[in-house]
Amino acid sequence: MVNRLRAMEVFVVSCDLGSFASAASRLDMSPQMVARYIAELEKRLQVRLLNRTTRRQSLTEVGRTYYERCVNVLKEADAADAIALDTLANPTGVLKLGAPQNFGGQSLMPFVTDYLQRYPGVEIDMDLTDRFVDLIAEGVEVAFRIGQPGIETSSSLVMRPLRPYRLIACASPAYLQANGIPQTPADLSEHACLGYVFWDRVMDKQWIFTRDGLEYPIHVGSRLRVNDASAQLSAALCGFGILLAAEDLVAPSLACGALVQVLEDFAAPSKPMSLLYPADRLRTAKVRSFIEAAMEKFG
Repeated sequence: MVNRLRAMEVFVVSCDLGSFASAASRLDMSPQMVARYIAELEKRLQVRLLNRTTRRQSLTEVGRTYYERCVNVLKEADAADAIALDTLANPTGVLKLGAPQNFGGQSLMPFVTDYLQRYPGVEIDMDLTDRFVDLIAEGVEVAFRIGQPGIETSSSLVMRPLRPYRLIACASPAYLQANGIPQTPADLSEHACLGYVFWDRVMDKQWIFTRDGLEYPIHVGSRLRVNDASAQLSAALCGFGILLAAEDLVAPSLACGALVQVLEDFAAPSKPMSLLYPADRLRTAKVRSFIEAAMEKFG
């Protein structure tokens, strides 16, 4: 069974050039193969499309009508191919993006808006959640993940490591004046530390600081735990406790003195961060361009 669209193309070229030999030369095939394509079309349609003699060929009445429709079909097929190829060459369409809630609101949004300004043909649907997202099942094309990527040896996902997600311990001047300034991580056990609650688990009960290659783990507790970093920041600004939060979130408050960094001689906890995407999505220009931009910004 010959390819139907290819057979239409052979038929149209044969009609345009006036002979099987000329069509064969244009299409880089033998005249016998051209004849086979035409014969297959006529057999499937159960009509004669061409009147053929040893000297000339001419379209039958049905063949003329069929020729006109074939020309339109081939034009539409070429247009469809052009759209698909353009999608591979130029970033267009809707990109479904996933990211942790706080990282998305603090660090990612300026990058995303800048990317959209650079590529006006792209739209982004961004889902910010601390829930563990199944990229394949939920149709997520690119996802940022903080902590262990959790993909094990999956062959359907690609993981690109990014720079660590850096955290800073800080508190308001009023809190430190009232409660003292911690000198070592162990001192945090005597302080109110603002906790972060994930949707399915309580995290950050243990903060691990490092110095000179040594780890200083400390279990912290708080009367206030919340699942939003901006709310944590507000509580810290109100003087309610010591905050461990992303550098991007607290930088403005540190710069103006509303918060003060503590334990500066110790490296605050940091978490691995990675970029995940299904292996088969990299062909599209929107995904490829976003990954390249993300690696340049966060890699």
